[in-house]
Amino acid sequence: MVMKELSDLPLLKDLTCEQFDLLAPLFAPFFAPPNTVIFKHGDRATHLYLITKGTVALQYKPYDGPEMTLAHLHAGDVFGWSAVGGGETYTASVTSLTELKAIRILRSDLKNLCDQHHDIGCAFLEKLAEVVSPRWKNAKGQISDMLQKNINTKKASA
Repeated sequence: MVMKELSDLPLLKDLTCEQFDLLAPLFAPFFAPPNTVIFKHGDRATHLYLITKGTVALQYKPYDGPEMTLAHLHAGDVFGWSAVGGGETYTASVTSLTELKAIRILRSDLKNLCDQHHDIGCAFLEKLAEVVSPRWKNAKGQISDMLQKNINTKKASA
């Protein structure tokens, strides 16, 4: 994917040139055929994914019930945000419904970016909260606070 296409994605759109130049190289391409389990609930949360083409199902299985689909995500949507906003494991499962093309960033690379360039890390986390929050009504502030707290807690414990 060329830099121009990356800069048009909602998560990376409107970043300054400096912010984009530091973030873009941290993303790696990811491809999966239809009906591929990308990760399962409980897997180690290692990557944040940004869909560039295709559709995935975000699924949750309560311990006492059947698995349920929470959402279908499409180009421009983000999944795997447990890698930056939660604990050590993913809280849901994701399966490709179509051929999936995405870019992904390692949790450790994002943490290093936030440690070394706090302002750019904060700007990215704010954009992440904007992209993720439409899934939950009035959640942008809560998500942004959670992401900031998570990064700052990890920074303090390092």
